[in-house]
This record gives sequence, structure tokens and C-alpha cells, in this order.
Amino acid sequence: MIKSPVEFFRTLPKKVCPECGQTVKEQAESYLMECDRCLSKKME
Repeated sequence: MIKSPVEFFRTLPKKVCPECGQTVKEQAESYLMECDRCLSKKME
């Protein structure tokens, strides 16, 4: 049976930072994979 789009997006797993394993707070229109902490380390 085909899921509704709402149900599909509701059941997606949380995005996890590949560097540290922390759950990434998702934002609309964001394609970032790392968490804010790991991103700020890369900017230094």
C-alpha cells in the first residue's frame, strides 16, 4: 500500500551528523549534513 506524503515525511529518521553522531536540527531549505558545532570547527 502506498503511504500518503505526510505519513512518509513524518516517519523519516532524524538526520545525524556524520562527524560526531549528534542529531542535526533540521531547517527548511537546508541541505547541510553536519551539525552546527562541526561546521563551526571547519570554519576556523
